[in-house]
Amino acid sequence: MEMPTVTNQENGKYLMIADKDLKGSQKCLSQILRLVLKELSLFYSREVNGVSLLYDLLHSPWLQALLKVYECLQEYMKRKPIPVLSQAQALSFEVMELLQEAPQSPEVRELRQVLKAKHFQALLNAHDTVAQKDFEPVLPPLPDDIPENEEALRIVCLVKNKQPLGATIKRHEITGDIMIARIIHGGLADKSGLLYAGDKLVEVNGISVEGLEPEQVIHILAMSEGTIMFKVIPVSDRPINNQTMVYVRTMAKYCPWEDPIIPCVDAGLPFQKGEILQIVDRNDSLWWQARKVSDFGACAGLIPSNHLLKRKQREFWWSQPFQPQTYLKSTISNTMEEEDDIRIDEKCVEEDEETFASEELSEDEEEFAGYDHQFFIAGFRRSMRLCRRKSHISQHAYIHCANSCYSALGAPYEEVVRYQRHPYDKHRLIVLLGPSGVGVNELRRRLIETNPNHFQGAVPHTTRAKKNYEENGREYHYVSKETFESLVYGHRMLEFGEYKGNLYGTSVDAVQKVLDEGKVCILDLEPQSIQMARTHDLKPYVIFIKPSTLNRMRQSRKNARIITDYYVNIKFKDEDLQEMEDLAKKMEIQFGQFFDRVIVNDSLQEACAQLLTAVKQAQNEPQWVPATWICSDTEP
Repeated sequence: MEMPTVTNQENGKYLMIADKDLKGSQKCLSQILRLVLKELSLFYSREVNGVSLLYDLLHSPWLQALLKVYECLQEYMKRKPIPVLSQAQALSFEVMELLQEAPQSPEVRELRQVLKAKHFQALLNAHDTVAQKDFEPVLPPLPDDIPENEEALRIVCLVKNKQPLGATIKRHEITGDIMIARIIHGGLADKSGLLYAGDKLVEVNGISVEGLEPEQVIHILAMSEGTIMFKVIPVSDRPINNQTMVYVRTMAKYCPWEDPIIPCVDAGLPFQKGEILQIVDRNDSLWWQARKVSDFGACAGLIPSNHLLKRKQREFWWSQPFQPQTYLKSTISNTMEEEDDIRIDEKCVEEDEETFASEELSEDEEEFAGYDHQFFIAGFRRSMRLCRRKSHISQHAYIHCANSCYSALGAPYEEVVRYQRHPYDKHRLIVLLGPSGVGVNELRRRLIETNPNHFQGAVPHTTRAKKNYEENGREYHYVSKETFESLVYGHRMLEFGEYKGNLYGTSVDAVQKVLDEGKVCILDLEPQSIQMARTHDLKPYVIFIKPSTLNRMRQSRKNARIITDYYVNIKFKDEDLQEMEDLAKKMEIQFGQFFDRVIVNDSLQEACAQLLTAVKQAQNEPQWVPATWICSDTEP
């Protein structure tokens, strides 16, 4: 907007008028606005460019109303409002007694009814409670013996509330002084900005801490009420936290109360596999400070650093129950060279029956699955599960594969970022997994059936001969054994195996072909194949299909059948259901950190609806993904 040109003479005239009108009294904003409008009206009559727009803006009713509200609030704050009465409820009782003696007119009866109402009495009671309470903190007077040198001693007064003070203390190894070991991010001490790690604690509420044990200092704090006064000798070099905050996904479970080397158990932050944490402080090489993204308002807690967990990963202490009899404090202290922290807190010392599709079909049966539809669902998954059982792959081998998968990861924490898929980007791969018999294939089939033009499965590869009714690239990609093995050696197979002397597998190229067509690829994988699929090209969204309770499965599967390799229909037995439940628990324990969503298949209809919602959210809503996926996308 082109503003009007105002000469110095006109400026001086305006300032003299404003100064004359404002001198001797403080004018409100609306009066000042009127003076501005008066001056602008002169330029408005001359049709100066831009003045009419500014004039209309300042003359608008909404601005006038806004300024009037502002003035009322300013005037209200100047009066420093205080309750007119502090005993309003008692006054209401007196009024009701007087009304009993007054002539009983309709107005009197109505007034008595209003005053006797429970909600009105509760309102008056709340008013009196607030009116009689003094919300101003009462700080104790400063002692008279304060040294002339301010930096030699600092007096810190904190008002104690339900929030933890958020600091840990330790005894100095050489001098025996009580020191502030660390300040917990987000705690009261951190928010005050008056206490720092390394400060020497001299007194607490006038009580000298010289010669006291850290536990005794904690007891003094626990008995304190209201304000707490610390007398400290400040550290010469204050620690500066200039690190950027990062977000990580936890790849292991951590329980502070089972960790024998944590400086302060109550300051620890417990977490489960797959949780997202915000790391707020990494100055300590052994113990980081973090909080869960689901609870940003909470005080941070201590977690083992990446370096510490890697060092202890070989001992598996972070995943094994703590055995008190094996804990030797002296040995651990010498090994870790860490302070014995004590946190400054009184609690611390540092439906209808459903037919579930079987996971086990013969080769001929699985090849015809979905053949009568307008799309094809290859049966590689079911065949591969059969071949694993026939090859006598035990659970020990399965567990070994899980551990090797974790070892390949190599880090207890995985840095993550929020990722929002652009509408023009490829869709994310959807990976379904779950124990055999839980209904993964049925849910996958139903999802694709809802919209075959949008959802599609990847066509597997096989070395077996093509049959007369088959078409290459529809049921399978038919390749030679040499070609198949080259794909395996080139790490182009997400999953593969042998069945009846033939090789079967799902390749990365088959998945990419579906994604390149602008469709959502729905894939069913075994848990140990997740790591192979977790690349920035595929960006898989992993959904775990979890079985319901045993009682619910007995009801929902009482008419379901297991179709074996010999076409024998067998009902689900209790041991089959128990095996399914046990295997699901093992999958969660070993691979739960990779699950983006867990759906309980209590009802196929409900589970399918949840699955469809989850798939849409994975494509259209922000999700936490490994930072390496995004970095790989942005690299030149």
